[in-house]
Amino acid sequence: MKTNKLWGGRFDKETDKLTDEFNASISFDKNFYREDITGSIAHAKMLGKQGILTKNETEQIVNGLETILNGLEEGKFKLNEELEDIHMNIEALLTNLIGDAGKKLHTGRSRNDQVATDFRLYIAHCVEDVQTELYSLLKLLLKLAKENLETLMPGYTHLQIAQPITYAHYLLCYFQMFYRDYKQFEIVKNQSLSELPLGAGALAGTTYNLDREYVAELLDFAGVKKNSIDAVSDRDFALNFLQASSLVMMHLSRFCEEIILYNSSEFNFYTLDDAYTTGSSIMPQKKNPDLAELIRGKTGRVYGNLISLFTTMKGLPLAYNKDMQEDKEPIIDSFETVVTSLKVLYKMLETLKINKSEMLNKMKNGFINATDLADYLVKKGEPFRNSHSIIGNIVLYCEKNNKRLDELTLEELNEFSDKFSTDVYNEIDLEKIINERELIGGPSPKTNRLIIARLDNLLDNLHNN
Repeated sequence: MKTNKLWGGRFDKETDKLTDEFNASISFDKNFYREDITGSIAHAKMLGKQGILTKNETEQIVNGLETILNGLEEGKFKLNEELEDIHMNIEALLTNLIGDAGKKLHTGRSRNDQVATDFRLYIAHCVEDVQTELYSLLKLLLKLAKENLETLMPGYTHLQIAQPITYAHYLLCYFQMFYRDYKQFEIVKNQSLSELPLGAGALAGTTYNLDREYVAELLDFAGVKKNSIDAVSDRDFALNFLQASSLVMMHLSRFCEEIILYNSSEFNFYTLDDAYTTGSSIMPQKKNPDLAELIRGKTGRVYGNLISLFTTMKGLPLAYNKDMQEDKEPIIDSFETVVTSLKVLYKMLETLKINKSEMLNKMKNGFINATDLADYLVKKGEPFRNSHSIIGNIVLYCEKNNKRLDELTLEELNEFSDKFSTDVYNEIDLEKIINERELIGGPSPKTNRLIIARLDNLLDNLHNN
């Protein structure tokens, strides 16, 4: 018995049910229905423009595709899960709707160049959604930074108290990370829409007189692929999306790691809102930062998607191979994970309570002003290496005597160097230390107020563009 598949002309019998199930991609490429229809409309208009379709056929096809798009979005049409992919589904719906004219839509193209086009359009739309969430997060970080320009907190290296900073300065560090992510996704979008694959056919183009540049213009591509083999075998744009997704998840994971730490009783810098925490089934006192932990955990999932597609692509001969059907699910999963994680982090930060007094108390321990005490001696003429050694000895003395640096008397300090005088206490005052760090990139409120104003303008330009 002959197969009823659209590609089944040379087959003498039906494919096995297991073959159909294993081969099908409709379960995930149904996400591309908008892009598939949009690309098909542009293709049909070009066929009409070139005289390959009649004016009437073109109008029937375009109107039919627009009807199907609206019908799918309104729930009036349903996709047939028994058809192997979204492309077959749209063509079948079109043919049922307008008759034989629908069978002419595929003239001059292959599913190879069709799916490559759909995929690029889909990733470009994914980027827009990711950037929307990143923009909201960037705005929130600036808002919180403005509110905390003079909120003191300890800065850490090696997770040990290092030097004093402000909470605004800390938040602006994450602003820089997520701003880089925003710009990286912009590169991904531009690459996705840089060159149109449609017109490459299966791998060797076509003898039809297609106007590829016209289709590129209709679909907002910057140009057309210059090599038909590359057009159908290139998935660099998808890998770049997964790389950008991995970077933003890495930044989210670092932020969430610190939310988890700072929310702990050992730090107590943060109090998470009840709406974004969970409890324990056995310990009634627990209030767990599960959402932050989940974001941290899902980062590995996105990394895995990147490695998965790299591995799929690494040994493929040219041009198209069915292995490349495995490129869709990692993208869909990573996109959904990134967008949801950004939304969750936004909500956590928006409702987070900052325990300023706990941050200040923590700063009073750990000899956070030791570097400035060393710089004090340098300003008095002591070589830095000598100064470093002197202050190291003073810290050791403080640890043995359970004292802070600002609790030492002048007599005690003079035991280590005769260069100390009464002005030393002003030099190691925490607020003074921060206020004097006015270099661009430093934590002083004055500097960060200027930085925030520039970043506000930066975001306004992003939004306007």
